[in-house]
Amino acid sequence: MVEPAPAPAPVMTDVARVAGVSHQTVSRVVNGSPHVSGPTRARVLAAMEQLGYRRNAVARALATRRSGALGVITFDTVLYGPVSTLYSVEQAASTVGMGVSIAVVEKISSDAVERALARLQDQSVEGVVALAAQQDAVDVLTAELRPVPTVFVGGVLGGGSGGEVAPVPAIGIDQRGGAGRATEHLLGLGHRTVHHIAGPDDWLDARWRVEGWRAALTAAGAPVPEPERGDWSARSGFAAAQRLLAADPGLTAVFAANDHMALGALRALDEAGRRVPEDVSVVGFDDVPEAEFFRPPLTTVRQHFPEAGRRAVRLLLDIIRPDEAAGTGTDSALDLVPTELLVRRSTGPA
Repeated sequence: MVEPAPAPAPVMTDVARVAGVSHQTVSRVVNGSPHVSGPTRARVLAAMEQLGYRRNAVARALATRRSGALGVITFDTVLYGPVSTLYSVEQAASTVGMGVSIAVVEKISSDAVERALARLQDQSVEGVVALAAQQDAVDVLTAELRPVPTVFVGGVLGGGSGGEVAPVPAIGIDQRGGAGRATEHLLGLGHRTVHHIAGPDDWLDARWRVEGWRAALTAAGAPVPEPERGDWSARSGFAAAQRLLAADPGLTAVFAANDHMALGALRALDEAGRRVPEDVSVVGFDDVPEAEFFRPPLTTVRQHFPEAGRRAVRLLLDIIRPDEAAGTGTDSALDLVPTELLVRRSTGPA
């Protein structure tokens, strides 16, 4: 018995017919063009899924001289902020039909970045999104990635003052403004001053948050105590809070530069017999998924990572595909992604 011939694989014309759009619209979706509305893109993707249409990456690359892939260089870390940023960039690229190749650099050095870039170039990436949270990483990446279309996302911008200049096109999150709002919230509750548990000094986000905290205190005419530093871990937040209590047993407000250090501070305050928020108010930064389940639920600053990822991918596409540019332009990099203060039960009147 002769087996029936397999049905031919679906092509773009089939997708266009099922989605009720033109062949050109399907092509734009396949090639990640930003000039397709959200509902139309969703309809085309649904038709592709229904028909089992699979893009032929080799054929597309030959026809368009574009690989449809972006590279991401990140450094070896499991911290919430960098991991969330990485996930958001991948998701943003996926929504415009781009693939992502990730290169993790284990050590900040020119050789390590050069090897990571070589791995990405072997995969014919069209451009690179660089996640650089530390000043040394920014310096190395700026030097090594200069010949490659690159967008930084993360710490290199975050001051909100409008005066900072990134070494390459960049998207930032308003770290300084978020820290300022957290501090102003505590001052508005009647606290005489706000103590700060800062992150490591070589992390740019930590520097921006110190600046925002200090600026808010200075503007209010409040005392500016010396910050204690941690390494982003709950253990270091615990130790830093103990040092703060030893230096100022009467403190009533603490702003920690991330939620994990805030968690450590809550433990140190509990062991010292200080109630939160009756005796001491505590604010964190990041809004990790567990923050609302701390005891008490933690007042914190939320970073909008999905928006940062979307802007970074859009900016990179504007650079590498100017013929399809949506008018974003590199000046949009100075539009910092805003942060949001979430008030929960860890803060109260002095």
